[in-house]
Amino acid sequence: MEFKPPAMLPDLNDWMSTKASGTMNQSVVKVSPFSQFFRNSTRMVRTRNASFVAMMIPAVLIIILMMVFPVLFTAYISLHDWSAATVKSPQWVAFANYEQLLFSDARFHSAFLRTIYLTAIATGLETILGTALALLFHREFVGRGLWRTLLLLPMVTTPVAMSLIWLLILDPSAGVVNWGLRALGLPLGTWLNKTATVLPSLAMIDIWQWSPLVMIMVLAGLSMLPTEPFEAAAIDGATPWQTFWKITLPMLRPYIVIAVLFRLIDSLKTFDIIFATTQGGPGTASETLNLYAYTTAFTYFRLGYASAILVLFFALILAVSLVLIRLRREPW
Repeated sequence: MEFKPPAMLPDLNDWMSTKASGTMNQSVVKVSPFSQFFRNSTRMVRTRNASFVAMMIPAVLIIILMMVFPVLFTAYISLHDWSAATVKSPQWVAFANYEQLLFSDARFHSAFLRTIYLTAIATGLETILGTALALLFHREFVGRGLWRTLLLLPMVTTPVAMSLIWLLILDPSAGVVNWGLRALGLPLGTWLNKTATVLPSLAMIDIWQWSPLVMIMVLAGLSMLPTEPFEAAAIDGATPWQTFWKITLPMLRPYIVIAVLFRLIDSLKTFDIIFATTQGGPGTASETLNLYAYTTAFTYFRLGYASAILVLFFALILAVSLVLIRLRREPW
């Protein structure tokens, strides 16, 4: 007599669901382990995505509240004539503020040129000096760690405190700079008190403080460069200048452009150094767009006009950033 194994009993959950629907079959098809695993994985992914979205919502709301809303509100106020010195409500003037700024405000034009001039000097010299320092500290020599630490100190100093120290250093009567020039028999300078020297003096302060940042970024790029091209150049008898110009500099281009982008944006927005040392003086000789917007808003209380200045200033920074990003992607 042939032995027959007993039939497999249906799963209790399957049997109850089938019984409830009235479609009880004689045999029950069991779900494969792969299908069950796929269903569980899909359910877990959906739950995780929902949790991720739920956790992102507060951060998105904070960004919208703290960044997007002020920009949109500033753009909206720039279309009004709003004086905080009166109790009158803002008056809609459309693009009249922009028309006055672009075509008839000589002070705005001068502040714009000063901003470009100060930014170009500071960023250009910071890039050159920072890259040179990075190349120097990429080599091994005694005391490298100590000197690198000392060079980073200006960058971590509070800008206002550092500006006040430089105000004392550049003082025409008791400053260290004029004391040294007097000891050498050279003519003395008024530095921050003279129209011709105030912007170069402010650029010097900015260079002294932020060149180490460029050095750090370029030094990080140098540490990531492959060694094979340099070994091949040494075998071919390339000079140090040829190695730098043909190999090092092209490979460092992405890091240098990023450093220039950071410093260019910060230099355009420079406010604390100027306000703590000259407050835009003498006269308006060191007044940049940032300082002009501040003076217009909190000295003359023309909030709508100051908002228009800031919108144009934001457009300038955005345009410069897009140009540098495009430059970074283009081959040299």
